Order: sequence, then C-alpha cells, then structure tokens
Amino acid sequence: MKKRFKLVDLDCANCAAKMEDAIKKVDGVKDATVSFVMQKMTVEADDARFDDIMKEIVKVCKRVEPDCEIVL
Repeated sequence: MKKRFKLVDLDCANCAAKMEDAIKKVDGVKDATVSFVMQKMTVEADDARFDDIMKEIVKVCKRVEPDCEIVL
C-alpha cells in the first residue's frame, strides 16, 4: 500500500532527508520519500501492518524533528 501524508512545520530540507532515511529503516517499509518543498511524505509499506508501521514512523519522525506533525 502506498499513501501520501501532509506534513506541518517541517523546518528544513536536511531534516526531511534525515526523516526519510529513518523511515526507510522501519521494519515493513518498502519505500519512503519526504519532500520539504511540498511538505509531503509518501510511504509504501506492508498492507497488513500499515497502521502499526505508521505508528512507528510517527515515533521515528518525532525523534528527528519534534516540531513536525504528520497529518494522518
């Protein structure tokens, strides 16, 4: 399953790159992109566990960029 999410308060392109790298390391994630310019995140992950994977992605992103909010 592939879904796109809006990001709020993503501060810089460097943070976006760090978030993208961290998301790709989450178990079950097939691919991910984080766009600072568009303030969007695209995640491709295992369908059966997508909700659990998204919970882990939110945790990982908060560690990298505490101010950024993912609009689920």
